Amino acid sequence: MKENKGNIEFKFQFTRKLAMEFFDTDFLKSNEIKLVLERTAEADPVRSWVPAYHFMICDKQGNGMGRCDLRIGYNDGVYYGGHIGYAIDEEYRGHHYAAKACKLLFGLAKKHGMDYLYITCDPDNWPSRKTLEYLNGELLEIAELPEDNDMRVYDGKTEKCIFRFCL
Repeated sequence: MKENKGNIEFKFQFTRKLAMEFFDTDFLKSNEIKLVLERTAEADPVRSWVPAYHFMICDKQGNGMGRCDLRIGYNDGVYYGGHIGYAIDEEYRGHHYAAKACKLLFGLAKKHGMDYLYITCDPDNWPSRKTLEYLNGELLEIAELPEDNDMRVYDGKTEKCIFRFCL
């Protein structure tokens, strides 16, 4: 089912105010991993950036295994770039740590009143696509990035797989 891009505007909850309440994140842990808050970022309306949390993904002993972030709000940039980004250090791959981190971030997104999230990946990034399928995401489309999108302008990307997750 292809997402109706015109419908995205119905929920343009892009935070136009300059400050957002960032919640305590100590609850973001499981029996295997914990997310350690590194920093938060306020919205930047000029760049169409929504507020975001940035975490280190750690094992129970606090050893870093990767990073993830959660962006709060909805706009075209988030549709193409996703609400959640993640990267797992090579030696820790293959244990579903990215998926486990996403599940924890789903809870934080719910606390912010979000009903759904987009997570995107490059069409040829099969490990990431498998992670998003493992999480039962709905592949909405393989979208061509707009000409002015930062990922296209600065990274040379042309397409993204857009997955939707109902919370």
